[in-house]
Parts: sequence; C-alpha cells; structure tokens
Amino acid sequence: MDQKRRISSEYEQELLQVRRKLVVMAERVQKMTLKAVRALVERESELAAEVILDDREVNREEVETDELCMLILARRQPVASDLRFVTIAMKMVTDVERVGDLAVNIAERAISLNGAPPLRPFVDIPRMADLTVEMLNKSVTAFLEQDTVLAEQVIAMDDQVDELYHKVFRDVLEIMHQQPETVRRGIDLQSVAKFLERMADHVTNLAELVIYMVRGKDVRHIGKRD
Repeated sequence: MDQKRRISSEYEQELLQVRRKLVVMAERVQKMTLKAVRALVERESELAAEVILDDREVNREEVETDELCMLILARRQPVASDLRFVTIAMKMVTDVERVGDLAVNIAERAISLNGAPPLRPFVDIPRMADLTVEMLNKSVTAFLEQDTVLAEQVIAMDDQVDELYHKVFRDVLEIMHQQPETVRRGIDLQSVAKFLERMADHVTNLAELVIYMVRGKDVRHIGKRD
C-alpha cells in the first residue's frame, strides 16, 4: 500500500511540475514580448539584445517540459483526463516557444529600426502587445483551472488584435506612399505588427486546446472546414 501511495505521490508531483514549467515559460515569454516592443518604442537596443538572450532559456524550458511529458507517458501510462492533460501540455509549450521566437523577431526589427530616424509614434503596436500578453496570461490560467469560458474570451480577443494589425498596416502604408524614403523602415514596422498578430494566433491555439482538453471538442478552424 505504501508503495502505491509513493508512486501516486511521485506521479502527482510530476504533473504539478509540468504545470509549473508551463507557467514559468509563459511568464518569460510575456516579459520578452513587452520588452521587445518597449525596445522599439523607446529605441533601446540593449533591451532588444536581452530579449534575444532570453530566448535561450525559453528553448531550454521547452525541451525540459517535453522530456518530462515523454517520461510521464512512458513510465506512468496515463489515461483519460491525465493523458489529455499531458498531450495538450506538449502542444502548448510548442506554441509558447513560437511566441518567444516571434518576440525575438520583434527585437531584431527594433535593433534595425533604432539605427535609423524614427517614424511617427504608433500607439497601436504597444496595444497589440498588451492584448497579446493578456491573452497568453488568460490562456495559461484557463489551462490550469480548466476554465473554458476564459478560453473563449481569449479566442474573441484575437479579433481585436487583427483589427489593430490591419490599422497599423494601413497607417504605415500611407506613410510609405507619402514619404518613399521611409519604405524600408515602414516594411520593418509592418513586420513587427505581423509578428504580434501571429503571436495572438498562437495564443488562440492555446485557448482552443484548453476547450478540447476540457470538453473533448475540437474548435480549431471552425468555419474553415468543408
């Protein structure tokens, strides 16, 4: 009996460790995103360089979490809700890691843009970043608390990010049309907005995975299936 309890306790600790690793990884990526956009807005290339270095930790955390999940699958052979939890966690860390990669892309664009005269201030890019970080925070909370209502809120928020992206794209396009010498900088700025839009897409994936984990219903690509 003691042996069974010990194994059960170890198993619970392993599942808890997966949760903790996912939270730590998501928090790091949130900070990277805000720092990358701040590097752009405040023209602080040193901040951008920090983001690029931070990505190494995200990559390490992704590998460690994957390895832990694989170990659980091999040793514990989970079933039902535990199996769904572990497999969903593996998918989620992949999306979180990709958000980190996109934060690095923004940081690299910031370094490039900071070396040239600034375009006019854009408030919509920081707004996109704030929304995306809020979405990521809510997605992880929804995962930990198995809260599908919160996950649905995240999915709805993606439309706001899309709207801001299209606005930034149009605004920058107008500047490039009026000032052809800004084309290179304008393209870089549009890329930053696109990276944030893609981040929100990855975070939306997380929310959709939560709904699948809890309800067993796949809501990905609804409306696009035929």
